[in-house]
Amino acid sequence: MHGLLTALVRGFNKWIGWKRLGVAASFLIIAFAITTLVRTLRGVDTSVILTALTELPLYRIGLAALCVVGAFCTLTFYDFFALRTIGKKHVPYRIASLSSFTSYTIGHNIGATMFTGGAIRFRIYSDYGLSAIDVAKICFLSGLTFWLGNLVVLGVGMFWHPWAASAMDLLPPSVNRLIALGCLAGIAAYFVWLVTGKNRRELGQHGWKVVLPSARLTLLQVLIGVVDLGFCSTAMYLLMPAHPGIDFISLAVVFILATLLGFASHAPGSLGVFDAAMLVALPEFGREEMLATLLVFRILYFVIPFGISISIMGTRELWLNVVLPWQERRRLNDAYSNSVAVPLQSRQPTHHVKRQQSPQPIKSRQSRR
Repeated sequence: MHGLLTALVRGFNKWIGWKRLGVAASFLIIAFAITTLVRTLRGVDTSVILTALTELPLYRIGLAALCVVGAFCTLTFYDFFALRTIGKKHVPYRIASLSSFTSYTIGHNIGATMFTGGAIRFRIYSDYGLSAIDVAKICFLSGLTFWLGNLVVLGVGMFWHPWAASAMDLLPPSVNRLIALGCLAGIAAYFVWLVTGKNRRELGQHGWKVVLPSARLTLLQVLIGVVDLGFCSTAMYLLMPAHPGIDFISLAVVFILATLLGFASHAPGSLGVFDAAMLVALPEFGREEMLATLLVFRILYFVIPFGISISIMGTRELWLNVVLPWQERRRLNDAYSNSVAVPLQSRQPTHHVKRQQSPQPIKSRQSRR
């Protein structure tokens, strides 16, 4: 039996591999989401969507925008916490916030967040002496913050309202409650594992080692993830139609599950996957009203931050690669011009003295005559 399992694992790694399996899973999620979305949107009246958009209260849109700002402000502490954990205390908060904001928004909107976000982080942190291994550690710890927050919120939410996830995972509420208990038990076991000793918190080998934060700092790490998800869920809750109504915990569970499906798909901006999951999980709401809500949320959470991030990175690259080199060339040219002009100015008084002294012998000869 052991030999059969070993052969199966070896064959899996040789012919399939986790990378190919992940790519296949992403394509399957995207294909299923698009099919579901097309079927759900069949017969949708666009005029009703426009009417629903105009009926959204402006103060709710404004409050949702403030929640999105709060979510991205909390997001900046993902990188800041990771930098302090790996000992890179010379990187200021403003650089950590720039990297966290731009890498997340650009990477999530383009897709393949692990690679695109990592490339943006390396572009920013390399100016402060961080290597590719350091950036990989930051990505790992930031992802750990995200998943810890998700597991805590999902565990509490699905245990409290297990039927909220049933429309999406098609499982009975009792099974969802068991899954919630499993999530919370996993978090508790992780904390126990952290408390047992510092040596167990070291992960990696051959030069790639990261020391996980202590149990006390992990509580802060979990709090960062929970606050981030709380802001995002509140923004969606404020934009939901007033009727038939839904409680905050149920919406938070549906929202987080839809977000995780979007991340798993690696689709640009979770487009189609997140929307299909929300529409399927909340069938009690009208399709047109839900589409209006999703459209406004996408503008607030995806489109506007993406435009700001592109502008920031474009301005930064223009400043570093065009303006600063031009200023340096101008400074060098001015220094060279000054160094050439100084000897010329120093020789001018000598010629002037010679011109004044040359007539004196002539005047002396005339006086002798």
